[in-house]
Amino acid sequence: MAMYSKTVKIINKTGLHARPAANFCREAVVFESDIAIADARDETRVGNAKSVISVMAMGLSKGTEMVITANGDDEEAAVEALAALAENGFGEEE
Repeated sequence: MAMYSKTVKIINKTGLHARPAANFCREAVVFESDIAIADARDETRVGNAKSVISVMAMGLSKGTEMVITANGDDEEAAVEALAALAENGFGEEE
């Protein structure tokens, strides 16, 4: 099965810190697919999208491009849902 991925820009001013990371992971665990995130500047830096600690450890700040990749039966739905969440600032108010 092929993987599905999409690149999105982090737009919220505080980046992917505790609260947005928790919101992101809460959405990710809904899906069966394996989901990873990577820093588009260095795609060897990969985090597990279902782990808050892993997501926070990525240290992704505002303006950083993040690659979301999923592999599994619901991979496209997973990536699109997580990309939409990122594009909306992870549910945080500005």
